[in-house]
Amino acid sequence: MLVSTKEIFRKCYRRYGIAAVNVWSMEQIHGLFRAAQKANAPFIVQTTPVARNYAHPEMLLAMISAAAKIYPDTVFAIHLDHGNREHVFDCIESGGYTSVMIDASHESFGENVSITKEVVKKAHAKNITVEAELGVLSGVEDDITVDEKSKKYTRPAEVEEFVNQTGCDSLAVAVGTSHGAYKFSGGLGLQFDILEEIQNRLPFFPLVLHGGSAVNFEEIQRINASGGQLGTDARGVSDEELVRAIQYGVCKINIATDARLIWTRVHREFFKLSPALFDPIVPGKSFMKEYEKFILEKFELLKATGKAVELK
Repeated sequence: MLVSTKEIFRKCYRRYGIAAVNVWSMEQIHGLFRAAQKANAPFIVQTTPVARNYAHPEMLLAMISAAAKIYPDTVFAIHLDHGNREHVFDCIESGGYTSVMIDASHESFGENVSITKEVVKKAHAKNITVEAELGVLSGVEDDITVDEKSKKYTRPAEVEEFVNQTGCDSLAVAVGTSHGAYKFSGGLGLQFDILEEIQNRLPFFPLVLHGGSAVNFEEIQRINASGGQLGTDARGVSDEELVRAIQYGVCKINIATDARLIWTRVHREFFKLSPALFDPIVPGKSFMKEYEKFILEKFELLKATGKAVELK
């Protein structure tokens, strides 16, 4: 059942976290929806501009729509992740999305406000909620590349003015995470003092944590044992940090890198251990099973298991 992103946040605030999962393939969508139905957990399914270009927007939305019929007890919202003006306006006009993210975080504060305000006006006219971003995350994901020198934490003193001027419905904040598989190489972790001050200034306002993947070290080891060359000094957001962040108003936790790591591990091990096989259905089934298991564990960690009934 498709529901409003705003309503999900209203129910979950400081009680449980919502996994916002980037999707790009049929196998991943099956694994995600199957896990959500088993767990009776609400979630947000996300598409990025790169995924839309790769699979085509109509194909992605058609797969999501089909999954909703195959798994009829699921409760979810559909969100555009990291859109610019072109991506966001296309999603607003074409329909299918309950929320969009406008990422103007690399612009000046004033320009970010101006762009976000324009998007909010168009989106709200069609009952679509808007996520904005204040502060810049480093790292690499899809075609987003931001070097470490360009990373800057969200300034708590700016959040009230930004939200009041733009009218956005949720805010992605930069509090120490990064995109891609090279998170926290410096070992700093989440900056809870910043999160706490933001929450004090924006009580009951939903915050979003980008770069919320865990980057499981065992996955990296298994990938490298099967021919991969990923760095071994990376770590993502720990379970303890995620759970604690929920208490500071983080409602939406974005997950993308972990899915890529599981996909890579499953396929590298398949080709290494079964060199005579070439049927893509074999590793495809394995990936669906492994990804479903991962998502079930994430729902449990975020305390979202069993909460879908609140939104039905």
